[in-house]
Amino acid sequence: MRRGSAVRQLAKAELRPQHHMAQSSHKASAHVRPQKFFGKFREPLVKLPSLVESQIKSFTDFVEGGAERVFKEFSPISDHSGKKFELKLVKFTFGDLRWDEQYAKRAMKTYEAPLSMVVKLKNKTTGDEKEQEIFLADFPWMTAHGTFIINGVERIVVPQLARSYGVFFESIPYKGKDYYAAKIIPARGVWIEIESDPDGGLYVKIDRKRRFSVTSLLRVLGLTDDASILKRFEGNPAARDAIVASLAADHAKTQEESFVEIYRRLRDGDIATADTARDHVESILSSDRYDFSRVGRFHFNRRFGLSTKEADLTNSTLTLEDVIRIVTHIAESNVNPHAEPDDIDHLGFRRVRFAGELLEQRMRVGLSRMKRNIQDRMAMVDPETVTPVQFVNPRPFQAAIREFFTTDQLSQLMQQYNTLDEIEHLRTLSTLGRGGLTSERAGLEVRDVHSSHYGRVCPIHTPEGKNIGLVLHMSLYARPNEFGIIETPYAKVEKGEITKEIKYLNALEEEQYAIAHAATARDDSGKITPSLVEVRKGGEPALVERADVDFIEVATNQPFSVATAMIPFVENDDANRALMGSNMMKQAVPLVVPEAPLVGTGVESAAARDSGRLIVAEEAGEVTYADAQVIKVKGEGKTKEYSLVNFSRTNGFTTFHQRPLVNVGDHVKKGAILADTSTSVGGQLAVGQNVRVAFLPWFGANFEDAIVISEKLAKEARLTSIHQEEFVCVVRDTKLGPEVTTHDIPNVSEFKLRNLDEDGVVRIGAEVRPGDILVGKVTPKGETQLTPEERLLHAIFGEKAKDVKDTSLRMEGGKRGRVIGVKVFSRETGDQLESGVIKRVHIEVAQLRTISVGDKLAGRHGNKGVISRILPEEDMPFDAEGNPVDIILTPLGVPSRMNLGQILELHLGLAAEMLGYQAIVPSFAGATEQEIRDELVKAGVDPSGKREKWKCGHSSDTEPHTRSEKFSPSNPTTSWAVLPRSTQSCPASASRRQTHRQHSMSWSDT
Repeated sequence: MRRGSAVRQLAKAELRPQHHMAQSSHKASAHVRPQKFFGKFREPLVKLPSLVESQIKSFTDFVEGGAERVFKEFSPISDHSGKKFELKLVKFTFGDLRWDEQYAKRAMKTYEAPLSMVVKLKNKTTGDEKEQEIFLADFPWMTAHGTFIINGVERIVVPQLARSYGVFFESIPYKGKDYYAAKIIPARGVWIEIESDPDGGLYVKIDRKRRFSVTSLLRVLGLTDDASILKRFEGNPAARDAIVASLAADHAKTQEESFVEIYRRLRDGDIATADTARDHVESILSSDRYDFSRVGRFHFNRRFGLSTKEADLTNSTLTLEDVIRIVTHIAESNVNPHAEPDDIDHLGFRRVRFAGELLEQRMRVGLSRMKRNIQDRMAMVDPETVTPVQFVNPRPFQAAIREFFTTDQLSQLMQQYNTLDEIEHLRTLSTLGRGGLTSERAGLEVRDVHSSHYGRVCPIHTPEGKNIGLVLHMSLYARPNEFGIIETPYAKVEKGEITKEIKYLNALEEEQYAIAHAATARDDSGKITPSLVEVRKGGEPALVERADVDFIEVATNQPFSVATAMIPFVENDDANRALMGSNMMKQAVPLVVPEAPLVGTGVESAAARDSGRLIVAEEAGEVTYADAQVIKVKGEGKTKEYSLVNFSRTNGFTTFHQRPLVNVGDHVKKGAILADTSTSVGGQLAVGQNVRVAFLPWFGANFEDAIVISEKLAKEARLTSIHQEEFVCVVRDTKLGPEVTTHDIPNVSEFKLRNLDEDGVVRIGAEVRPGDILVGKVTPKGETQLTPEERLLHAIFGEKAKDVKDTSLRMEGGKRGRVIGVKVFSRETGDQLESGVIKRVHIEVAQLRTISVGDKLAGRHGNKGVISRILPEEDMPFDAEGNPVDIILTPLGVPSRMNLGQILELHLGLAAEMLGYQAIVPSFAGATEQEIRDELVKAGVDPSGKREKWKCGHSSDTEPHTRSEKFSPSNPTTSWAVLPRSTQSCPASASRRQTHRQHSMSWSDT
C-alpha cells in the first residue's frame, strides 16, 4: 500500500505516544505504533488497580493474621476429663521458602515454606511445664502472581462467590398469602430458621430438624416465663399476636421444659434429662461452636439499621435481642401487604471467599482433627515422662491441607493457553464448590444477570455450557472490602459538577443514589452538560435533573471483565457473540511472531503488566548485559540480575517464552519493561495477528463460516505456534527384578537406537516421529515355555532375548516434534519417588505447528470458523495495486450474528494500518461512524470502505474492501487428515460470476 508523506502529516497532530513505552528501549518501540484515541475518550477518573491484587492481599492477610486467629481458637487443648493435661499453642511461624518458583517447576516440587509451632504442655498432676517447637507441615506458598505450585504444576485457588453470613428474610406463598420466614446463617455452627404458620404462630427449626415454638427459644435465651416474653413485645400488636399464638402452641411452660423440648427435636430418641438438655443446647449456641463472625454481625446490624462500627461487630454469638428483632420483623411483614422479601440473587447478600479465607477453613478442619488425636493420646500416656511432641501428630493437619490443594473443586489447574487466560482465571468467581451451588440444581434465576452485578461482575463473560452464569468474572475496577463484599468506585457529583472524591459502594449502598454513566457528556472542567441525565437508581434506569445526580462511573469499561474490555466496539455486538469473543480470546495460542492489535481498547498494557509475566525494572539503571537467558541492570552501585524463562511448557501445552526488549547500553527507568513474553509486544497483550480481510463468497469454499486463507500466512509463519508435550517413563522394581533403562534393547535395529545415549534416554535436539523410542527400557520376565520363534532368537542372540522384554517408552501415534528437555529423577540422587519406583524420566517434546486446513480461527467479536482452503497468493483476490488479501470470510456471517463491531473494526483497522498508528477505542466511548469515515478519507480511501476488487484474474467486482482485522488462532487442534488442494485455475462462467456479484452487493446494501 502507498503511504504518502502528506497522509502522515495529516495524522501527525492527533497522535499520542504510548506512555508505557516512553521509558523503554528503541528496540521495543519498533514493534508498537503510536496510539491515537477516538470517540469520547477521557482518562478514567481512577487508575486501573492491579488485576490480581485481591488474591495476593487475601493470602498476605492469611499469613499475617488469619492463620493466627485459627490457632488461637484451638488453644488451649485439655484432655477429656480436664484434670490431667493442658496443651497451649503458644505461637506459630512460617519459615523461609525452600526454593524458588522455577526450581519447583523444574524439579516437580511444591513451592512451599515450613510451618512450625511452639507448644507448652502443663501437667496438672505434677505442675510441670514443658515447651517445645514442633514442625507442623510444609505449607504451599502463593507466588508473586497469585498462583500455587503443587508438585511442579501451577494451580490456582478460585475465589468462591457464596451467600453471606447473617440473617435473610424470604416469603413462602400459601393459599394466596405470603408468610415470611428468616434464615440465620453463621460462619460456623447450626443454621436456625424461624418461619410463620397459617395459625399465626412462629416456629423454629435448628439444622432442618423438627420444628418447635419460637417462645421455647426465647426462654432458652433468657426470658424465663410467659409474662416476661409478652412484656418484651408490648407496643407492637403484630408481634404480640404472633407471640400469643406461639405460646398457645408451645408444649413447654418453663425454661427447663424448653431445654428438654429443643433437645428432643434435635436428638430424637435420646433420653432427655434437664441437665443433659441444658448442656447440649447451651453448647451448640456457645462461642466455641457458634460463630456469627464479623461479616454476619455486619450484615445483621446493617439490615436493622444498627451501628456497623468496629466496636459493634465483636459479638459473634446469637443474642436474645437478635431473636426479638427477627421475630418482630417477621410478624410485621406478615401483616404488611407492601413488605418485600430479600432478593437472594442480589450481590449485596453475597460475598467472595478468597484463597486466604478458604485456607483458614481447611486449617480449622485439620486442627480439629489434630485436636481429637491429641485428646485421645492424653488419656494413654505416662504423665511422668511425657513431652509435647508425644501428643502432637501433624499428619491429620498435613492431610487436610494436601487434600484441599489436590482434590478440592476450587483448587484448579491454572488455565494457561495465554497470558489473558491466566489473568482471567485469577479473576474468576465460582458459585460452585464446598458450601456452594451445584450445576445440576442451580436454576435460571441464580444464573441470570442481575442489576446488582453492574461494575462488580461482568454481565458478558461466563462459560458456555452447564456452568453458564455460575462461573463469573470480576469487573475491571471491582474490589472486595474487608468483609468480602464486592465494591466498585464512583466519583462524587455535587450540583452537576464531578469532584475528585472517589467512593467505593457495595450493591446495596449503590441503590440509594442516582448514578450517571461514564460516557455522560461533560465539559473540560468536569461539569455535566445535559440538563436531564440518564442514571441508574434503585437498580432501574431513570431520568433526573443534573443537580440530582449523586455519582458518576469512573470509566466506560467499568462493567466488564478484562477479556470483554479488550473487545473494540463491543457496544455494537450482540451479547452472545461478545461472550464467545471473550472466551475464545482466552483460547488463542501464543504465536511465534506475536503482533499487537491495530485496533485496541487501552486495556492491553494493564493486562500484560498485571499478569506478572513481564520482566519489569525494579530500579533505574543501565543495561550492562542482555541475552536470551539473563538481563543485568546496573543501578546505584549494584547490579540487578533478571533471569528469563525460555520455552517453558504451560498447563495448556503451549509455550511460554520471554524475550529481551533492551540492548546493552540502554538506560531504563524504574518500571520499564525489560522483557516481553510469547503473548505480548512492547508490554501490550498480543494474542493474534492483523490480517487483510475480504468479505465475499469464494466458490462455496467459505460456506457456513468456513474460512479461506492465503498461503502467505503459512510461509511467513504468522499463524505458527509451538506446542509442548511431556512423556513420562516410570522405572519400577518388579517381583522378578528391577527394570532397567538401557541402550541395549532386544530385537531393535541400530537405526532406531541412533538417538539414545548409553542410558537409553533420547538426546536433546533429536527429531522424533510416531513409534520412535524416547526411553529404552527392559523388564525382566519369568521363565515360561519358549515358542519356536523365541527359541530361534535365543539361539541367535543368547540370553538377552530370553530374560527381558522390551517395555520402552515410544512416541505416540500421530505426534512428532523435537526433544527440548530431559529430566531424570532417581532414588540414587536423593529424589523422593513413589513406593516401588526406582527412576522416573520426563521427556519434553516441542512441535512447531503451522496453520493448516481444519484449524480454527476466531476474531474478537465471536466470529469464528474453520479453515477450508489454503490458497496460493496468486489465487487470492487482490486490489487495483496488486495487493492480495490474507483471508476471505463469508458476508453472510455478519447480519444474522449481529456482531457489527467487526465491521467497524475492519474499517478503522484499514485506516490505522495505512496511517501508521494504533487506534484506541474504549468500550461505549469509541469511534463514531463519522470519525471512521474521516480516517478513511485521510488514508486516501473511499469513506464507504469499498474499493475495486479483482479476483481470479478475470472478474472485477465492487465489494467491501480488504480491511485489516485482528484474528487469532483459537487453540488449533491439528487434523492429520490431508485434504486435496483444488487444482482449478479459477475461471468461472459468466452466470457464476453474476451470482457472486449479486450476492455480495445485496450484503453490502444491507
